[in-house]
Amino acid sequence: MSPGRPGSARGGANMAWRCWARAGAPRPHRLAVLLLQPRRGFRRARPRPEEPPATATEAPPAPAPPRRSLCPPSPTAAAGRPSPRRLVKPLLFAVGFTGSAFGSAAIWQYESLKSRVQTYFEEARADWMDKMRPQKRGDFRKQVNSWWNSLTEGQRTVTGIIAANAFVFCLWRLPGMRRIMFTYFTSNPSSKALCSPMLLSTFSHFSLFHMAANMYVLWSFSSSIVSLLGCEQFIAVYLSAGVISTFVSYVAKMATGRFEPSLGASGAIMTVLAAVCTKMPEAKLAIILLPMFTFTAGSALKAIIAFDTAGLALGWRLFDHAAHLGGALFGMWYVTYGHELIWKNREPLVKAWHELRTKNAGKGGGGRSS
Repeated sequence: MSPGRPGSARGGANMAWRCWARAGAPRPHRLAVLLLQPRRGFRRARPRPEEPPATATEAPPAPAPPRRSLCPPSPTAAAGRPSPRRLVKPLLFAVGFTGSAFGSAAIWQYESLKSRVQTYFEEARADWMDKMRPQKRGDFRKQVNSWWNSLTEGQRTVTGIIAANAFVFCLWRLPGMRRIMFTYFTSNPSSKALCSPMLLSTFSHFSLFHMAANMYVLWSFSSSIVSLLGCEQFIAVYLSAGVISTFVSYVAKMATGRFEPSLGASGAIMTVLAAVCTKMPEAKLAIILLPMFTFTAGSALKAIIAFDTAGLALGWRLFDHAAHLGGALFGMWYVTYGHELIWKNREPLVKAWHELRTKNAGKGGGGRSS
């Protein structure tokens, strides 16, 4: 832009200078004239304070569901909703394990009956030797044997189960074992381990009160259930009940979308309780803290089923109500129909095992004689 153009800031200043000169006024300083001229052109915008970049509004995380105090907190959150096809493998495991448990129990009973005659003479000889041998006072081993012999067959049977539960409870107290325990000793259909926790969680308790209550109920009903089924059949029913009740829990969690870990022997113990109450509905029961209030076993079973049904329908999360219902229904079904369908038809398996043992014994005897 040329210096003489009136549209420019410099041209306006020259014109003002000439006007002051004609009027005879004292010439102001050229800088003052420049400051009086109106500023033209684009005004530079003032720098605005930087604002944080706009981000998409994130929805607040959903509040975590209340955790049951009987179960430890999860170290890792479940990623998404698992597919219902994940139930196929647990179903096959439940069917296969149940069949294997009853087959093993049938063979175990066969071996026990076969060896009972041999052990009878050995025990008679041992008793005679104990009488002839001078007794030692304060012998700890003798006291343990005396206590063991004073127990019923059912109490001796569940002693091993109680010891296994106590051992697993101690493993929960080890910090280094916490992740392994949560993976394999709690059942959850969204976990990476699906089948082994169905059995291992039956022996797992995180709360001392939970374990004590379950083991007390098992000890109380042990004599009745073992006298009803026998030692071998009871073990098969107990282990199968733990796996089946866990599978029912898997199905309920898939249906409701509440993937929370579960653990405890409650499902298997509900099978024991339901079996005894179904076979002896008129038996009198009482609560340990309120022994003055008695009720029949049939009434207790109805109340327990109603309580767990309401808990499952209303979404109560203190207990795994689906596992309780699954165990109770399995116990009622087994003593009503399952015993006839499964245990009464074990003869072909036992016969095949007997022939296999006889053949192997014959081969072994022939090899020694040659």
